[in-house]
Amino acid sequence: MKKERWATKTGLILALAGNAVGLGNFLRFPVQVAGNGGGAFMIPYFIALILVGIPLKWVELSIGRLGGKHGYHNCVGMFGLIGGNPRFKYIGVLGLFIPFTVCVYYTYIVSWTLGYSVFSFLGSYFGLESRECMGAFLKGYQGVESNQYFSSLAYSYTFFLICLGLVMYVLYKGVSRGIEKLAKVAVPLLILFGIILMIRVFLLGTPDPSHPERNITNGLGFIWNPDFSELSSASIWLAAAGQVFFTLSVGWGTMHNYASYIREKDDIALTGLASSSINEFTEVIIGGTIAIPAAVAFFGLIETQSIAKGGAFDLGFQSLPIIFQKIPLGEIFGGMWFLLLFFAGITSSVAMGQPVMSFLEGEMGLSRKKATAILGIALLLVAQPVILFLGNGFLDELDFWVGSFALVVFAFLETIMFGWIFGMNRGWKEIIKNAEIKVPRIFYYILKYITPLFLFAILVHWAITEVPSKLSMMGVDQGNIPYIIAARIMMAGIFLIFVLLVWRGDRERRVRKK
Repeated sequence: MKKERWATKTGLILALAGNAVGLGNFLRFPVQVAGNGGGAFMIPYFIALILVGIPLKWVELSIGRLGGKHGYHNCVGMFGLIGGNPRFKYIGVLGLFIPFTVCVYYTYIVSWTLGYSVFSFLGSYFGLESRECMGAFLKGYQGVESNQYFSSLAYSYTFFLICLGLVMYVLYKGVSRGIEKLAKVAVPLLILFGIILMIRVFLLGTPDPSHPERNITNGLGFIWNPDFSELSSASIWLAAAGQVFFTLSVGWGTMHNYASYIREKDDIALTGLASSSINEFTEVIIGGTIAIPAAVAFFGLIETQSIAKGGAFDLGFQSLPIIFQKIPLGEIFGGMWFLLLFFAGITSSVAMGQPVMSFLEGEMGLSRKKATAILGIALLLVAQPVILFLGNGFLDELDFWVGSFALVVFAFLETIMFGWIFGMNRGWKEIIKNAEIKVPRIFYYILKYITPLFLFAILVHWAITEVPSKLSMMGVDQGNIPYIIAARIMMAGIFLIFVLLVWRGDRERRVRKK
């Protein structure tokens, strides 16, 4: 198999940024800030960025570049390499299981943004000027209920197939001709759309003179004015660490894969910092100044607080479409908003599919065409219960265990392996090798001690506050319990399949050596 490489340094940085920038930058982040002390949230956020986010980014890029040098393009081979024992490959299985499983439901959610961009340009939801009506519109589109807006899943399923087809096409084209080309188009466009929307929000002023308190200044103040009393709450610090963790796409197994196509002589320190900076710009500057401030300007502080408590989808798919209906050229700005989300999401979906593609090609010895077909069919099949049982908690169950909890478990294990099994002295040499910036020595100690302790604290907090109620299905509607159990069985089955594939690959290699 021909060795793939990134064609340009710019393409690599944009691809890494596209991997990290996702729906959470524009939907999850503003909700987290608004619900956790406003501007005070940014203090633990930036501390967590320094103590967890950036160090983990460097760890994963280091492991990836080292693995690529030895011909490994996924975490299975890489973890066996840095662990010095083939058994560590089975920890690396998490680097296949997590991105594959999340890719299934994440691609489906991304398809909503594509559908809504079309609905915006066509003005399909214009006239639905209440959150209740927009909520019914979304549920009808998702197939959660049949109503006057949608009678079937036809539209939702069609847009999902389009998105899945695009993901598989990009993966089939490869690293430089597929992923890199997509990133060079999608990332600049989403930043451009974000800046245009940000400027439009700044120009809102006071939309309704009869409510002078509903203005953009108060909107920005709501999300940025600090409430320092909140800093005494441990949950704020853990929420900030969690947001940083998710926004940089660490713990997924995707950064390792992208870094494996970097040449050994190339820098990762500055590259990691540059791609992280693009991600932080889109999240903090753009994501923090569009959705929540606009909601305050139109709905007022009290209703916006209710919107923030309703979560990211309530904000992005119900509240903002109402705002677009109330401004000139709302169809254009609405379409731009959902295209921004689409570009942010599709680059992340592609990144999630790539580790499994590399595994099928490298470890299983399949051709690119066969690997694409198998991965595409697998994603399509596993997506069926996610789509059909969305209203029964199926997606939410996958998202908690795989898209949240497993990420932190994986990241914690890799920091232990990198800093204590591979050894921090060797690890540090990998980080600073051919670095185009001087990495402060203090990060040696942060990586070895602080980062794993921080991650361990998050795990303990979740184990105490979230896991027991999730395991016992506390508060779950009786009718949804079979679907929750089915989701857990499916997750276990997917993980077991990857374990068996790794075991089979090892056995075949041993037979060939004999």
